[in-house]
This record gives sequence, structure tokens and C-alpha cells, in this order.
Amino acid sequence: MIIKRISTLTLIICLLASPSYGETLDREKIIDLYSQAKQMFREANTLAAKDPAGARALYQKSVMRYERIVKEGKIGNGKLFYNIGNIYFRIKDIGRAILNYRRAQRYIPNDPNLKQNLDYARSIRMDRIKEKQKTQILKTLFFWHYDFSTRTRVYIFTFSFILLWLLAMARLFIHKSFLVWFLVFTAFFSTLFAGSLFSESIYLNRIRPGVIISSPVIARKGNSDTYEPSFKEPLHSGTEFTLIEKRGNWYQIELSDSRKCWVPEKDIEFVR
Repeated sequence: MIIKRISTLTLIICLLASPSYGETLDREKIIDLYSQAKQMFREANTLAAKDPAGARALYQKSVMRYERIVKEGKIGNGKLFYNIGNIYFRIKDIGRAILNYRRAQRYIPNDPNLKQNLDYARSIRMDRIKEKQKTQILKTLFFWHYDFSTRTRVYIFTFSFILLWLLAMARLFIHKSFLVWFLVFTAFFSTLFAGSLFSESIYLNRIRPGVIISSPVIARKGNSDTYEPSFKEPLHSGTEFTLIEKRGNWYQIELSDSRKCWVPEKDIEFVR
């Protein structure tokens, strides 16, 4: 009980300390909404076995309060998005579950529970779209870029960069061959992780990922219902993509296997 209370207090502190711009909810209201959402979630879990319909209604009320904290409080927090994703998973809305797990990843990329839940949600979605081979090869060759969080890579770069300059200054006074090897080693790591962070910043500025939240969605060859379908089968909730362009209420997207198509605005949401 004490541990749960500490966890709750910690999350509330994190919520209030999260980035918030132009907020319309005061702190007391945010805490009240969070407490209501958490209580409704507990009640729904208790009710789920004997009254699924009643549990679903409580889950929906709970997620509405969490989302109000995000939208009206303008708060971004990994645990908050994780909770939202869990609720959508409970009501079998796989698209919005994956969407919010992806949003949580931006803040808590190394959380093992988040990774497990996201992987499982992806495993049960209807569309089986494989990553293009080039992406799979890149993830293997540059594992440190994909497997290490941004924070970890920043720490490694900072440490190796500072060490590089300390060794360079030491080399002025100590003429030992091993210092040269250490200099090369630290310079290599500094360059490696600097390149990783730089490429990520370019990716975040140029690429906008999203998730399909409706089922079924007929992907088109153009930005209108009058165009022919792009694929034999429709797309389904939970399929992930990256944005190419927008025309009116239609978006051209690229799937993980490099196929491109157009989908209506109402059927998708973006991770950021």
C-alpha cells in the first residue's frame, strides 16, 4: 500500500513537472482528474469479469479524464500515455493503444513494461506488414542508434567528448603511446554518438509517424474516394506509417514495407 501511494505521488509530481504550454487546467484540477481516472480504472478491472459492459463504460470514462489532462492541461508524460494505451488495449482499441504506447516511448523508451505491451499489441493487429529489408539491416548494423535511448546516447557522447579533451591535454605533458590509442578510441565514440544524435534530430524534423485508428480503411491511389483502392485488402486499426504529404482531408502515407497510399484524415492520428 505504501509503495503504491509513493508511486502515485511520484507520478503526480511528474505530471505537474511535465512540459506544459498554454495550460487551461490548474494543478488542483489535474490532480483531481488523475485521481478520478485511476479510481475508475481500478473499478473497471474489478468489474471486468462479471460485467464487461459496465467495465467498458468505466474504462471509457477513465481514459476521457486522462486525455483531458493531456489536451487541456497540455501535459506530455510517458506514464500518462502508457496508462492511456493500457486502457485502450483493455477495450480492444488496438490502434489507439499502439498510438499512445508510441507516444509514451518518446519519454520512457527503455521501460520494459511499455516495450512488452507495445510488442504484444503489434503482434495481434490484423495487418501483417513487414519492415523493408533495408530498415532491418540498418537496425542490425547500427544497433546502438536504435536500441539505446536518446538520453543514454547523450550521456555516452558527453562522457566520451569530455574524456577526449582531457586525454588531449594530458598528451601535451605525457608522451606515452597508450594515450594515443585512448584518444583514437574516445574520438571514435564521440563521432559515433554525435552522428547518431544528429541523424535523429534530422529524422524528427522531417519524419512524422502515425497510426491508423479505424477499421477497415480503404487505402486509395489518390486523395479522393473516387480513386481506385491501392491494395486488394483494406488497412486496419494499429497499422503504423510515416507521413508523406497532405492534400485537403487526405494524407499520403508510407507503410513500413515502403508501399504508399492515400487515407482520409479521420482514420489516422499522429504520434507527435
